[in-house]
Amino acid sequence: MANTESGPGRWDPGVQSYAGMGYWNPDYVPKDTDVLAVFRVTPQDGVDPIEAAAAVAGESSTATWTVVWTDRLTANSHYQAKAYKCEEVPGRPGEYFAYIAYDIDLFEEASIANLTSSIIGNVFGFKPLKALRLEDMRIPVAYVKTFQGPAHGIVMEREHLNKYGRPILGATVKPKLGLSARNYGRVIYEACKGGLDFTKDDENINSQPFMRWRDRFLFSMEGVNKAMAETGEIKGHYLNITAGTMEEMYERAEFARDLGSVIVMIDLTIGYTAIQSMANWCRKNGVLLHLHRAGHSTYTRQKTHGVSFRVISKWVRLMGVDHVHAGTVVGKLEGDPATTRGFYDTLRLDHVPTNPANGIFFDQDWASMPGVMPVASGGIHAGQMHQLIDLFGDDVILQFGGGTIGHPLGIAAGAEANRVACEVMVKARNEGRDFLNEGPDILKAAAKWNRPLDVALTTWGDITFDYTSTDAPDVAPLATASV
Repeated sequence: MANTESGPGRWDPGVQSYAGMGYWNPDYVPKDTDVLAVFRVTPQDGVDPIEAAAAVAGESSTATWTVVWTDRLTANSHYQAKAYKCEEVPGRPGEYFAYIAYDIDLFEEASIANLTSSIIGNVFGFKPLKALRLEDMRIPVAYVKTFQGPAHGIVMEREHLNKYGRPILGATVKPKLGLSARNYGRVIYEACKGGLDFTKDDENINSQPFMRWRDRFLFSMEGVNKAMAETGEIKGHYLNITAGTMEEMYERAEFARDLGSVIVMIDLTIGYTAIQSMANWCRKNGVLLHLHRAGHSTYTRQKTHGVSFRVISKWVRLMGVDHVHAGTVVGKLEGDPATTRGFYDTLRLDHVPTNPANGIFFDQDWASMPGVMPVASGGIHAGQMHQLIDLFGDDVILQFGGGTIGHPLGIAAGAEANRVACEVMVKARNEGRDFLNEGPDILKAAAKWNRPLDVALTTWGDITFDYTSTDAPDVAPLATASV
């Protein structure tokens, strides 16, 4: 490499090293207003890791492949991102954590689209890198305060729903596709009548030939309203307003609002600008906003390349959703326990301290921005209730799709089994019992007087999804003191 640090040769024409152009600065002390990022960098063979870290900083801020004289027309060093630390990933030879600081002036206020175009724009295709993953970010309070945040948040949602002291219970309508609108509404009615708080559309039900969106909305709300009248409880159904254009989405959202729906749903695949637009609409119209993270695992699941879901969690909180799917650990979808706890902390806590064991690289202060309600869904059932409450506490939505609709005694019985399991487990916890270890016995005792729960435990009690997680934190083991 031509230069190892910024100096007189910095402005020589031609190709310079990124480190030599000032994108590596081990003496830099990040400012409180800097946006910080940590990337997992896997350099190509023969590429120095410090140069690779500097290249990531350069290519995600102001650099190009050669020296350009127009840099002299700017406050160049102010706008350069700075790689300030590079360390090998514990137990992963050839991979490095590169810490990079970005001045806040590089980003447009309240725009996740601009933030992401900068941080993950071109750099992931950079040839000198075998792989690159954005592991975590620190969003400074000065930038946090430019965003609206969740349309309502956890506290306001509970006040809207009048539900306290336990997880919110839900279910996804199954099968996802193919039901007529009337049969779809019947599923919603049965599940809400049986004891669930919410039902939901799935990510791929929009407005297909077998069931157009307007018909689905009408019959869904008929089911919700009938269940509310019979139970005296507030119920809801996540009406998926995802569509091909924003104009169509607003039309669907307004129709859902006019029907009295307390909540609408969007998919992550609509894009960051559309998500922020719908969050603004939901706050103005008093409607909760549910985000299905459809498509996320195409770039969040692999350890070495992509974007960690803990980063997506921060982005969606800034964008302003009220709910987001965040993993179950015990269900059928990917989820290491420690990593998933990190997601939940990022979504719910006001101040998130650094915690490498949970994959949290930076302190994150949300400056009283409301929290996002995490959603646990995918292969969970009543027999896991003790594990779910131990893992996630009360501020979570537990969605039992097949674990409601697949119940041998019917949908309402499946919903009742989940509601009873939840309430007896919360009661045991509140009494101070060791509910995690006693959980199976607590459920069996309740099943003696509740037939739906007994059948649920018999049907699914031994079902588990035990596979090695592809995304667990990489933490150096602590040395043990000699005695």
